[in-house]
Amino acid sequence: MTPQQKHLTRVMAAILLAGGLGACGTLSRQRAEEQQYVDEPVARIYNRGADNLDRRRWAQAIQAFEEVERQHPYSSWARRAMLMQAYAHYQANQYDEAIENAQRFLSLHPGNESAPYAYYLVAMCHFERILDVGRDQATTERALTALNDVVRRYPESTFARDARLKIDMVYDQLAGKEMEVGRFYLDRDQHLAAINRFRNVIENENYQRTTHVPEALHRLVEAYVSIGMAEEAQRMAAILGHNFPGNDWYQRSYALMTDAGVSVVTEEEAERRGWFGRTFGAVF
Repeated sequence: MTPQQKHLTRVMAAILLAGGLGACGTLSRQRAEEQQYVDEPVARIYNRGADNLDRRRWAQAIQAFEEVERQHPYSSWARRAMLMQAYAHYQANQYDEAIENAQRFLSLHPGNESAPYAYYLVAMCHFERILDVGRDQATTERALTALNDVVRRYPESTFARDARLKIDMVYDQLAGKEMEVGRFYLDRDQHLAAINRFRNVIENENYQRTTHVPEALHRLVEAYVSIGMAEEAQRMAAILGHNFPGNDWYQRSYALMTDAGVSVVTEEEAERRGWFGRTFGAVF
């Protein structure tokens, strides 16, 4: 996990800590009187957790915040401590525990001002566990759902702005998975199965702005040439050249078609045939 990826979580955690520490000087006399009947003052326990967070002692911080909840379960301190437990678990890479704490906070305090952060923290826990495209993408799908949830619920928030950036990264990951499966089929001469995967990359509007589109178009050229569908190969090559004129994948497609004896259609001819923008939306 990079510092950039955790910037928003740390900012929000600092705000929560500041809120807790600032309350130390404003405890009412009644609250002070109540505290004499418990083992330890709530402010002291909470501050111990905050100090351990600052020192990156995640286990000790979690223990202190749990103690706040145990001794003062109905206090505002307990609400903050619940979310700080989630943050400490997140920092310790204990993502399941972090999600559990954040979701518990949301179930008990759905309208709290810190709810956007709790939703964002859940999304980040899924996002941090995204695996490479060679693995099952169930975690990637969960990350996408959680990130979209942040955007849907709090579209104007700082968390939503960061979530949108990460959503683009998630779509690139999912498109990469489609490419990997498509290449697997292509290498085994299962051309129709490969074509379906590559077409999904260029036809799915969520994938059309990913880094995989140029290669997907080239792989379609490759597949169509292999099964003798010359016009479809020409069309994919024309779309590739029109949208990514200087791209290396277009150069490969041009060379492949030339070697296979398939003529490369000029851009003017492709325009006349209506190949640009007809099938693949605004991107093309």
